Formats: sequence, C-alpha cells, structure tokens
Amino acid sequence: MPLAFESNSHGTIAFGFFQIESHMLLLDRLFFFADDFCDAVGALAGGRSPVELDGWRIDSREGIGDLHGAIAGRVHTGFIGQTYLRWPFPARPEDFHQNPDCHATRDEVAAMIAPFGRPRRIRLRGSAGSDPIRIDDYVFATQQFADLLAYVDRGGYPRWRAERRPDYVVRMTTGLLSLAPDWVVEV
Repeated sequence: MPLAFESNSHGTIAFGFFQIESHMLLLDRLFFFADDFCDAVGALAGGRSPVELDGWRIDSREGIGDLHGAIAGRVHTGFIGQTYLRWPFPARPEDFHQNPDCHATRDEVAAMIAPFGRPRRIRLRGSAGSDPIRIDDYVFATQQFADLLAYVDRGGYPRWRAERRPDYVVRMTTGLLSLAPDWVVEV
C-alpha cells in the first residue's frame, strides 16, 4: 500500500506499491516500475545525474482509481481498479504481502495503464551526500529520499512475501551502502 511521505516541493504525497502482484510504484500522479527505479537510484548514487526511466503520468483521480474501493472489491474504476479486477485483494490477511516475483506481470500492467496514463520519461537528479534529490518536479531532502528507498527495500506495507527481496532491490541496497550511505535507512 502506498504510504504518506514528505517532500520539500509538494508537502505530503503518496508513494509506494499499490498492488501486491505488480512491482509498479506510484509517486503522487507518476507511475513507474520498481526495478527501473532501483536501477536509476543506483546510477544516481554512482555519480550519474540526471538519470531517466520510463513511466506514466495520470492527472485525473478518476484515471488513477480508488485504491480503498478496489481493495474492498467494490469500486474498479481507473487504472488501480483494473489491477484489482485482475488480481483481487487476498481473502486471507496472512496472504497480503508484496510478491517478490511480481516483475513477471510487467507487460500486463503496462498494457493496463496505457488507456489511463501518458507515457513519460521521469528524470531523477541529485547526488550522494547532497540535497536536494529530485524525481521530476518532486523535491526531497536526503532523509526524505532515504525514507522512500527504505520503503522499497522492505517491500512497503505489507513487506516482501517471506521477507525475500527481489534481486534489483538487493543490488540497489548493496550499492548504496558503499556509494550513498546517507540514503540507507535500517529496515
């Protein structure tokens, strides 16, 4: 589930996984895949700036959908609603964990977002040891950015299934320990 995070530019915003069978992340109205994000963060920490990744922007709330209604199985509007039609919320609470193998659904999720979002190159700018870090128009202080990365590292809320992180998350976290230790938060 996306959680509320602070940014310097937009105040409190939603960030995170919104469907346990997809590794897509949302950042307010931007959507992008977690493996691309982790690779971009690694490149940024390694000294490349700017770094770009493919994503989408959905401007309307109707286009985004109603997360809580979709989870409850009542409202399946917008992009998020379509993902919950395909992969309903688990009936058993103990099954509510982010699937570390959900990158296999990437093509299907990309097809689902196409009618709702505009494709967009999302630019990350910044460097290890300095403020601010930017994701498109969103500006984060180092600690705010580290909080986003910690969320991805732990698999958000509800955490990775069996606490098993995907390889792309392990690669990002391992690289950050040596390249950008101020971006690492214990999870």
